[in-house]
Amino acid sequence: QVQLVESGGGSVQAGGSLRLSCAVAGYGYTFACMAWFRQPPGKEREGVASIDSFENTNYADSVKGRFTIDNAKNTLYLQMNSLKPEDTGMYSCAANRFIRCDSGSWQMAPNFEYWGQGTQVAVSS
Repeated sequence: QVQLVESGGGSVQAGGSLRLSCAVAGYGYTFACMAWFRQPPGKEREGVASIDSFENTNYADSVKGRFTIDNAKNTLYLQMNSLKPEDTGMYSCAANRFIRCDSGSWQMAPNFEYWGQGTQVAVSS
């Protein structure tokens, strides 16, 4: 059974940094696409960043230049720098086995088969 488990969330002041981790268990292959999504309070879930099996990346415009997605063996990361209050939200990692992270599909949550439970990020001004 595939499991994704996030960690690394917390409370920081604006301008600070956090590094989120998503540990993958129960899957011995490389996912076609992995991504980080977030859901700000009272708002819809949105895609933050994605990475495919060739390590091509996509970023939401709101985080470009501040966030970096990368992966190592069995773990997906999101390095978040220069955090802003609007980055506050529940951050979840997601993965799918077959659909690539192209520019038209990586932010579509229904494309992802597996989800973690989320980790909360709170940025104060």
